[in-house]
Amino acid sequence: MHQVSLKDSVVLRIRTHLITEKDDVAEIIERYAGDIAEPGDIVGMAESVVAITQGRAIDPEKVHPSLIARLISRFAHPDASVSAPRSMQMAIREVGLPRILLAAFAGLVGKLTGKKGLFFKVAGHSVAEIDDSGGTMPPYERSIILGPKEPDAVARRAWKRTGLWTLILDVNDKGCVDILGSSFPVDPRTEKEIQELLKSNPFGNDDQKTPLVLIKPPRAARGGQSRASQT
Repeated sequence: MHQVSLKDSVVLRIRTHLITEKDDVAEIIERYAGDIAEPGDIVGMAESVVAITQGRAIDPEKVHPSLIARLISRFAHPDASVSAPRSMQMAIREVGLPRILLAAFAGLVGKLTGKKGLFFKVAGHSVAEIDDSGGTMPPYERSIILGPKEPDAVARRAWKRTGLWTLILDVNDKGCVDILGSSFPVDPRTEKEIQELLKSNPFGNDDQKTPLVLIKPPRAARGGQSRASQT
């Protein structure tokens, strides 16, 4: 879709209000990026915030891990969200116990053979996207945040309302950038350029309240500084 190289793009972080399940993604983008964006710009929204608007922030006090969830979580990598029994329980709810058992077996095989990531490869993206408590500002700092539902459809609805190419992104502080949803197909070159631009993780889902970013390609990298901060 995007024909212009994004290599020298400017990335703007856009501050918003505290987003809740009462908010709509398309309305948020229109409200905060509408007077900054220009034709050819790309807007990205953090996947955790999209999930929150869908009511997928789960109170951990309402999650009661089963014995099997507690057992399987003990074998997960310590850095993985599913190493917490309550998050593993949510993974079971998301994709079913048979698939999680198969994923756990694949993970065990991976440990024995030195192959990483087999658990999530079998369990699927919806499990990999589960975030345990932390990393989100109050009142969601203790919540378990599930991955967003139908991110491509969310992105397309935002594009129809705003005319902006919209991305739903999972970005972390380790430099990993995953495009979960897009209003248009993303070619491999553009995907790599987006990953390079965002690997420093410009999103701020904590006190920064900057769950939106705007990528302005060289031909459109001008203005809009009054309500955004350049990274």
